[in-house]
Amino acid sequence: MATLSSCTLLPLNSDFRFNPVRRSFRNKIHCHRLNSHVSQWGNLKHVGFDRFRCFSINNKDGVDAEGETGNNNDSKPNVTTTSPDEDKSTTPSVSQMSSLYSLESVYNEAILDSFKLMELLEPEKVDPADVKLIKDKLFGYSTFWVTREEPFGEYGEGVLFIGNLRGKREDVFSILQNRLVEAIGDKYRLFMLEEPESDSYDPRGGPRVSFGLALKEVFEPKGTTLWEYVIASLLFFLTIGTSVELGIASQISRLPLELVKFLKDPNYTQVPDMELLYPFVDSALPVAYGVLGVLLFHEVGHFLAAFPKRVKLGIPFFIPHITLGSFGAITQFKSVLPDRSTQVDISLAGPFAGSVLSFSMFAVGLLLSSNPDAAGDLVQVPSTLFQGSLLLGLISRATLGYAAIHAATVSIHPLVIAGWCGLTIQAFNMLPAGCLDGGRSVQGAFGKCAQGVFSLTTYLLLGLGVLGGPLSLAWGCFAIFAQMSPEKPCLDDVTEVGTWRQSFVAVAIFLAVLTLLPVSDELADELGIGLVNTFQF
Repeated sequence: MATLSSCTLLPLNSDFRFNPVRRSFRNKIHCHRLNSHVSQWGNLKHVGFDRFRCFSINNKDGVDAEGETGNNNDSKPNVTTTSPDEDKSTTPSVSQMSSLYSLESVYNEAILDSFKLMELLEPEKVDPADVKLIKDKLFGYSTFWVTREEPFGEYGEGVLFIGNLRGKREDVFSILQNRLVEAIGDKYRLFMLEEPESDSYDPRGGPRVSFGLALKEVFEPKGTTLWEYVIASLLFFLTIGTSVELGIASQISRLPLELVKFLKDPNYTQVPDMELLYPFVDSALPVAYGVLGVLLFHEVGHFLAAFPKRVKLGIPFFIPHITLGSFGAITQFKSVLPDRSTQVDISLAGPFAGSVLSFSMFAVGLLLSSNPDAAGDLVQVPSTLFQGSLLLGLISRATLGYAAIHAATVSIHPLVIAGWCGLTIQAFNMLPAGCLDGGRSVQGAFGKCAQGVFSLTTYLLLGLGVLGGPLSLAWGCFAIFAQMSPEKPCLDDVTEVGTWRQSFVAVAIFLAVLTLLPVSDELADELGIGLVNTFQF
């Protein structure tokens, strides 16, 4: 008679006990490898299990479950352990053995499924055969001599070649890109990056460079999906609603008293008849058109700058906001940027276009506010509104004059409100943080390290309320949760952008800070911005 042998895998330092007989049987066979075909999911060694429970029962056919001939000729089932210090053993039943089989099968399948899931979630890596081919075809003594290789990318999906540059970096990079296409087609993307953790500079000037290789499908952003179009459309319609609401709120001095109480007093619970708002919708449309026009001009600026560079942009996701009408839009790059100069140009084009239209409306609105012929179109706003921005408050003070600004309320044209909100939106987007336009510009102009320092400083100023006034917390949360991550590197992430681009970025950020810097009462009294009430005791 032969025996049927099996091994049941139990967790580390665990004892399997049969309750009816209240005796334990132990096995101290240590396991250093999981006996399953998981080579394609990586080498799995030293798994956290060190004991097997081994049983043997009779099999009339004389063949065990593995197809091997047994050596036990006893007619009764028995339990064999490898520990000689055990005096007695417990005899499990056939049903208990079946349950042990099922437990082992389920447990091993769960382990294998977890490795399959990890493999599916991880991006596809570069084929080692392609790496060898690319090293032989691309690099050499006359271009770039490879000394070692390291993982490249957020998940190590690419290969980073580190070595010594043998020529001018721009020329070498162009040669390597052409050789890559000739050797293997359009399957991979080659990046020229600063050598990580390098403590020396290239003898020809500038930082030492290395070259990263990654699959095109893995590194390039995916195309816009149908759901993204649906979500973007819904957000745009919501932005239209908040823009109209901004136009109605700008006429608060004309609204019925019950509407004003409902909008301003949180303790006022009586809901008024909303049909009272209908007569004010037509007069609210100029402000709504102005805000929406600024948003569209901003996005058109991005697309006009990206088109000559053959850079694809995703559909903009507008962020509605009650106070400003909108916080702007999130626009993703749908292709890898060729160089840092392109990154700066595309990032600055949007705020520049939006700022030009916003400032035009703001300036024309201030001029119309002083024109007696346009008195019927003016709206009354509190003079403290002009203390919300140091730059815009100074311009309003210089245009309207001291007497007009120091009244309790100031009569202004609705274009002033549209231009003011538009300039505030552009300033928020030009803050040097994360994937905002300002963050992308700083990353392209000064590098990723500078972008990290600027981002941390910006978040700190927003958290303290130094920038943006009452809107700082909302914008800071939006920037952190929606656009905190820096932009991916460009194909040529080393070549400098030039002094004039760096100067333009610095001036744009400086103007954005002045726009978002509120004016304290003491400074407002000295500059003559708004009516400051001082109480003397």
